[in-house]
Amino acid sequence: MKLDQVIAKRPNKTIYRDGDKTIKVFEPSFSTADVLNEALNLARVGETSLNIPKLHEVSKIDGKWAIVYDYIDGRSLTDLMLAYPEKHEEHLNLFVDLQIQIQSQRVPLLTKLRDKMHRKIDQTDLDATARYELHTRLEGMPRHNKLCHGDYNTANIIITKDGTPYILDWSHATQGNASADVARTYLLYSLKGMREEAEQYVNLFCRKTDTAKQYVQKWLPIVAASQSVKGRPEEKEFLSQWVNVVEFE
Repeated sequence: MKLDQVIAKRPNKTIYRDGDKTIKVFEPSFSTADVLNEALNLARVGETSLNIPKLHEVSKIDGKWAIVYDYIDGRSLTDLMLAYPEKHEEHLNLFVDLQIQIQSQRVPLLTKLRDKMHRKIDQTDLDATARYELHTRLEGMPRHNKLCHGDYNTANIIITKDGTPYILDWSHATQGNASADVARTYLLYSLKGMREEAEQYVNLFCRKTDTAKQYVQKWLPIVAASQSVKGRPEEKEFLSQWVNVVEFE
């Protein structure tokens, strides 16, 4: 495998292209369990009808864990939306339709979103009262088993030359309530200062699925608490505002 063409560099990992393969190489400090879980998620979601990169190999390169999967040649939906603003509505519809397609799938061996959220709440630096309220709110949400991407944003959608959309990055995939995943995408838009786009997105999703917007909004404090565990200083103040939306009785 050749590691001379860097596609992207992230904290604790570097992504390379080698012909028709993508090689994601993790730093030694990265959790082995998390690497293997990411590969397992990709393998499990790969058994659905979704267009996603096929997993080829999990190995070590110079003592570092690496995941090898298909390279998808195309442009990200982010790039296309920037390049063709006149097609914004068309692209947004595609983005939402793909998410609805994801959520129509069932992958029963994936981690349960509810369990992951409970763990994340416990890992926050919130006080016991706030954590209790969030745990209680989470337990009160309806229990579903829909496929949830966990980091659904336009950068993770690649459109090939023939117009086929592929969905990348399944490292955070779970099964659970679809509206939690919608709330996370809404939050990701908002964290980038794209509040208008966030509203357009959630309004369109709710209209297409006949989902009450208030139902999605009930997930926002929970997903904000989960996001805060990443410990990004630039997000702290914004996320704390969302977490504080919880109603104490």
